[in-house]
Amino acid sequence: MPAKPSGKAQGKTEPPRLLSGGNPQIPKGDGDAPVQAYIAAMPGWKREAGRLIDRLIVRELPEVRKAVKWNSPLYGIEGQGWFLGLHCYTRYIKMAFFHGAALEPLPPVASKDANTRYFHLHEDEVLDEARFTSWVRQASALPGWVP
Repeated sequence: MPAKPSGKAQGKTEPPRLLSGGNPQIPKGDGDAPVQAYIAAMPGWKREAGRLIDRLIVRELPEVRKAVKWNSPLYGIEGQGWFLGLHCYTRYIKMAFFHGAALEPLPPVASKDANTRYFHLHEDEVLDEARFTSWVRQASALPGWVP
Protein backbone atom coordinates (compact mmCIF):
# COMPACT_ATOMS: atom_id res chain seq x y z
CA MET A 1 0.00 0.00 0.00
CA PRO A 2 1.45 3.44 -0.91
CA ALA A 3 2.39 5.80 1.90
CA LYS A 4 -0.13 8.47 2.75
CA PRO A 5 1.15 11.88 1.63
CA SER A 6 2.22 14.17 4.45
CA GLY A 7 0.71 17.61 4.96
CA LYS A 8 3.95 19.12 3.68
CA ALA A 9 3.69 17.17 0.43
CA GLN A 10 0.19 18.58 -0.05
CA GLY A 11 1.43 22.18 0.38
CA LYS A 12 0.36 22.52 3.99
CA THR A 13 2.76 24.08 6.43
CA GLU A 14 3.04 23.38 10.11
CA PRO A 15 2.29 26.30 12.42
CA PRO A 16 5.34 27.71 14.17
CA ARG A 17 6.33 25.80 17.27
CA LEU A 18 5.91 27.59 20.59
CA LEU A 19 9.03 27.46 22.71
CA SER A 20 9.12 27.36 26.49
CA GLY A 21 6.92 30.12 27.85
CA GLY A 22 4.96 30.44 24.59
CA ASN A 23 7.50 32.31 22.46
CA PRO A 24 7.02 31.50 18.75
CA GLN A 25 9.95 29.85 16.97
CA ILE A 26 10.32 31.84 13.76
CA PRO A 27 13.25 31.53 11.33
CA LYS A 28 15.65 34.46 11.28
CA GLY A 29 14.87 37.03 8.66
CA ASP A 30 15.01 40.71 7.81
CA GLY A 31 12.00 42.84 6.99
CA ASP A 32 8.34 43.01 7.87
CA ALA A 33 7.36 39.49 6.73
CA PRO A 34 9.17 37.53 9.48
CA VAL A 35 7.93 40.00 12.11
CA GLN A 36 4.36 39.55 10.88
CA ALA A 37 4.84 35.75 10.96
CA TYR A 38 6.00 36.04 14.58
CA ILE A 39 3.01 38.22 15.51
CA ALA A 40 0.59 35.82 13.79
CA ALA A 41 2.08 32.96 15.83
CA MET A 42 1.85 34.77 19.18
CA PRO A 43 -0.54 32.77 21.38
CA GLY A 44 -3.91 34.02 22.61
CA TRP A 45 -4.27 37.64 23.71
CA LYS A 46 -0.62 38.31 22.85
CA ARG A 47 -1.37 38.23 19.11
CA GLU A 48 -3.64 41.29 19.19
CA ALA A 49 -1.27 43.04 21.60
CA GLY A 50 1.61 42.30 19.20
CA ARG A 51 -0.36 43.78 16.31
CA LEU A 52 -1.00 46.92 18.34
CA ILE A 53 2.66 47.25 19.38
CA ASP A 54 3.83 46.84 15.78
CA ARG A 55 1.21 49.29 14.49
CA LEU A 56 2.21 51.93 17.06
CA ILE A 57 5.90 51.56 16.19
CA VAL A 58 5.26 51.87 12.44
CA ARG A 59 2.93 54.82 12.95
CA GLU A 60 5.62 56.60 14.99
CA LEU A 61 8.53 55.55 12.75
CA PRO A 62 7.41 54.68 9.21
CA GLU A 63 11.06 54.07 8.25
CA VAL A 64 11.63 51.53 11.06
CA ARG A 65 13.80 48.53 10.21
CA LYS A 66 12.45 45.12 11.30
CA ALA A 67 13.89 41.64 11.68
CA VAL A 68 13.46 38.43 13.63
CA LYS A 69 16.62 37.16 15.30
CA TRP A 70 16.92 34.72 18.20
CA ASN A 71 13.15 34.09 17.97
CA SER A 72 12.40 37.73 18.80
CA PRO A 73 11.26 40.64 16.63
CA LEU A 74 13.70 43.54 16.63
CA TYR A 75 13.05 47.14 15.64
CA GLY A 76 15.77 49.56 14.63
CA ILE A 77 16.94 52.42 12.50
CA GLU A 78 19.13 51.73 9.48
CA GLY A 79 22.75 52.47 10.32
CA GLN A 80 22.04 52.87 14.06
CA GLY A 81 21.24 49.34 15.21
CA TRP A 82 18.30 47.92 17.17
CA PHE A 83 16.45 49.92 19.83
CA LEU A 84 13.65 47.49 20.81
CA GLY A 85 13.06 43.75 21.01
CA LEU A 86 9.93 41.75 21.87
CA HIS A 87 9.66 38.34 23.51
CA CYS A 88 6.65 36.29 24.66
CA TYR A 89 6.57 34.72 28.10
CA THR A 90 3.79 32.69 29.66
CA ARG A 91 2.13 35.62 31.42
CA TYR A 92 3.39 38.69 29.56
CA ILE A 93 5.10 40.25 26.55
CA LYS A 94 8.52 41.65 27.37
CA MET A 95 9.61 44.77 25.51
CA ALA A 96 13.35 45.35 25.83
CA PHE A 97 14.58 48.89 25.24
CA PHE A 98 18.29 48.29 24.70
CA HIS A 99 19.23 51.81 25.83
CA GLY A 100 16.20 52.19 28.07
CA ALA A 101 18.19 53.66 30.97
CA ALA A 102 18.27 56.91 28.96
CA LEU A 103 14.48 57.10 28.53
CA GLU A 104 12.11 59.41 30.42
CA PRO A 105 10.22 58.18 32.30
CA LEU A 106 12.36 55.14 32.91
CA PRO A 107 10.78 51.83 31.78
CA PRO A 108 9.95 50.07 35.06
CA VAL A 109 11.88 46.78 34.92
CA ALA A 110 15.66 46.68 35.40
CA SER A 111 18.04 44.36 33.55
CA LYS A 112 21.39 42.78 34.34
CA ASP A 113 22.68 45.16 31.66
CA ALA A 114 22.74 48.68 33.13
CA ASN A 115 21.65 50.21 29.79
CA THR A 116 18.67 47.94 29.11
CA ARG A 117 15.24 48.48 30.64
CA TYR A 118 12.11 46.38 30.15
CA PHE A 119 8.41 46.95 30.02
CA HIS A 120 6.13 43.96 30.61
CA LEU A 121 2.60 43.92 29.23
CA HIS A 122 0.22 41.47 30.96
CA GLU A 123 -3.13 40.23 29.67
CA ASP A 124 -5.24 42.30 32.05
CA GLU A 125 -3.39 45.56 31.30
CA VAL A 126 -4.09 48.24 28.72
CA LEU A 127 -1.01 49.53 26.93
CA ASP A 128 -0.43 53.22 27.62
CA GLU A 129 -0.02 54.14 23.96
CA ALA A 130 1.24 57.68 24.59
CA ARG A 131 3.96 56.52 26.99
CA PHE A 132 4.95 53.60 24.75
CA THR A 133 5.24 55.75 21.61
CA SER A 134 7.23 58.31 23.60
CA TRP A 135 9.68 55.56 24.57
CA VAL A 136 9.84 54.39 20.94
CA ARG A 137 10.53 57.92 19.69
CA GLN A 138 13.22 58.52 22.34
CA ALA A 139 14.84 55.09 21.89
CA SER A 140 14.98 55.44 18.10
CA ALA A 141 16.98 58.66 18.47
CA LEU A 142 19.71 56.91 20.51
CA PRO A 143 22.53 54.78 19.16
CA GLY A 144 21.13 51.26 18.90
CA TRP A 145 22.35 47.83 19.89
CA VAL A 146 24.55 46.21 17.27
CA PRO A 147 25.12 42.49 17.88
